[in-house]
Amino acid sequence: MTDATVKMDAPFPASLLDSAPAPTVGTAQPRIDGPRKVSGTARYAAEHFPEGLAHGVLLRAPIGCGRITGVDAEAALAMPGVLALIRDERLIRNGGDFAGAAAPVQGVDEVAYFGQPIGVVVADSPERARAAALSVKVTYEAAPGVFDMEAARGTALPPTDDIYGLFLIHTEQGDVDRTAHEAAALVDAVWRTPSQSHAAMEPHASVAVWQDGRLTLHASYQSPVVTRDQLATVMGLQPSEVRILSPFVGGGFGGKLGVMPEAVAAAIAARHLGRPVKVVMTRQQVFETTGRRPMTHQRVRLAADAAGRLTVLQHETITDQLAGEVFFEPAGLATHLLYAGENRLVDHKVVRTNKLLGVSMRAPGEAIGQLALECAMDELAEALDLDPIELRLRNEPERHPELGIPFSSRALVDCLRHGADRFGWASRNRVPGGLRDGEWLVGHGMAAAARGNLFGPSRARVRIDAGGRVMVETEMTDIGTGTYTVLAQIAADLLGVPLARVEVRLGDTDDPASAGSGGSWGAATSGSAVYAACAELRARLAAAAGLPADTLTFADGMVTASGFRRPIAELVGDGLSVEGSVQPGESNSRFNQTSYGAHFCEVRVHAVTGELRVARWNSVFAAGRILNRQTATSQAIGGVVFGIGGALTEELVHDPRSGKVVNRDLGEYHVPVHADIPPIDVHFLEERDPVANPLLAKGVGELGVCGSGAAVANAVYNATGVRVRDFPITLDKVLAGLPPVSAARRRA
Repeated sequence: MTDATVKMDAPFPASLLDSAPAPTVGTAQPRIDGPRKVSGTARYAAEHFPEGLAHGVLLRAPIGCGRITGVDAEAALAMPGVLALIRDERLIRNGGDFAGAAAPVQGVDEVAYFGQPIGVVVADSPERARAAALSVKVTYEAAPGVFDMEAARGTALPPTDDIYGLFLIHTEQGDVDRTAHEAAALVDAVWRTPSQSHAAMEPHASVAVWQDGRLTLHASYQSPVVTRDQLATVMGLQPSEVRILSPFVGGGFGGKLGVMPEAVAAAIAARHLGRPVKVVMTRQQVFETTGRRPMTHQRVRLAADAAGRLTVLQHETITDQLAGEVFFEPAGLATHLLYAGENRLVDHKVVRTNKLLGVSMRAPGEAIGQLALECAMDELAEALDLDPIELRLRNEPERHPELGIPFSSRALVDCLRHGADRFGWASRNRVPGGLRDGEWLVGHGMAAAARGNLFGPSRARVRIDAGGRVMVETEMTDIGTGTYTVLAQIAADLLGVPLARVEVRLGDTDDPASAGSGGSWGAATSGSAVYAACAELRARLAAAAGLPADTLTFADGMVTASGFRRPIAELVGDGLSVEGSVQPGESNSRFNQTSYGAHFCEVRVHAVTGELRVARWNSVFAAGRILNRQTATSQAIGGVVFGIGGALTEELVHDPRSGKVVNRDLGEYHVPVHADIPPIDVHFLEERDPVANPLLAKGVGELGVCGSGAAVANAVYNATGVRVRDFPITLDKVLAGLPPVSAARRRA
């Protein structure tokens, strides 16, 4: 039962967080779960060992498209310790993510992509299960598949389901073609981004235990309640018959939003054998079987008049996905709102390919869409002979350019100006290829950042026990983002207790359901639910004190007012418990809510080898109230690193003959490492967004990814004079355009 509900139907002019006498919210607080993680006492999914545990290994399809004609498991089943080979059509059902539905059941023998699960081998040890799976002989009939999205672009069709809203799939205003032909300056080019892998540190893992007809799953998922509901559907159960436990998740980035094959396999095998079963994916299986960011072909056409005002914004995206799946990569998301301009076209189409499932990956759409848009803006600024910042300033909209609604808050201009000052943009290199330091070409680039601020329903329970200790309980997860700490801070400040006297329990679907970790909305949604519960607790404590709530101060474990001072523990009796809830409301449609930022970077490109190095970085962000400066800064840095990886190193390579992922581990899929990343200066502007939620905060986690890759690409051009529109920017793509070696060797 919910005791207190906040619905966002109107702006929140004042927040109780602003009345905390000695607030922890807004300060830099170390993670309260940190000691457990560094000491190894935080138990992740694969670290559960119930009595009688068996181990499963996925058996997977050796073709990219076709049909399995036979499975010979005689030798495997004869091996010591092997318990079963289970083949079940439910194994091929993927939950996708928040926006994805379960894939249609095609039958366990129909193969849609290379590595698709077709069975699970179970044994008394993981080594024996793996050896048995390798000895199974699979025969098949291969069929022609679609493995090359570029070759199949002519088959592209609009998405099959309107998961983002019709406005975001296709919007058209004015006369784009006529206006483009009349422009003083025009950029019309194609940017391509490859498939990318989430590459989270912790592989997918699930431990399934059946007891009295109820399934408990120790698992690694960002949204346990979504996983619970999807798994219940697959297993033919009611949601109440499934419990998911994910108290610690070792990274997700969207790859753990919805149920994946290892969870389904563990549940099926555990029921079949009548004993607990653990299925842990190998790193290679994670890369081949869980999900990827789809590849894109993006045409961006920007036109401007002689004064630098945009007259055309056109952004058309073709992306790829398995047949029957509804998710698509919405690369045009930020194009709708970043810049003014009367003539606009944003469109998305999907090519159905026989490749690994496409799912949400950190800042879906916006990360790679701004990679193209912000590079195009840089090219347009050059065509107009304008500073790239000045071009953006001249096209700052007063309201949403397409919907006409106001922005809840918009500090892009401030981010650009503060960032330019911190970086020293005025003294940047202004001539592409014109700044050298020995054999190194030096370049500077910038890009804007925008990430929509999402809000969803969320619940949390807050209890105060007889001793005055506080417990926060919600199904929300911490995927390395700092949720444990942020929720504790909110409760501590609102109830006036020391942070050390707040305990937070996360990741259990038997607790109040949250909106989950995804979309950069976790802290705002679950934190607002905690806010609602604490506001009601304050009212109840005031009633116990016999005083109006607005006359009381909550601090140091005491409730005080004029002539009144009592410990909280004396006012709670045997204890108080409140369940708080937040719901989206009219504010979500009446205002556009977006977080903003600006990136500035310096790169060095070796004129002989083409080696690229990011040498210096500054980012400035505006995202409402920053709840914890330490964890928010960590998230921002991680996002920038993500963007640098997308610009320079990350590419999931598919075999063109089968769609198989070729570089399927962290040795061959190149994410940035410490040596690739310079110190990153992150600065948050002071901002409050009363439209967003009671915390006045907006999302941070994915904002850093947006635009950061474009800043790198623009700096590479500035250093070399070479425009690369086919990502990642590897040295082979810049070598041919580099200046002569003799020239590069001259000192700057």
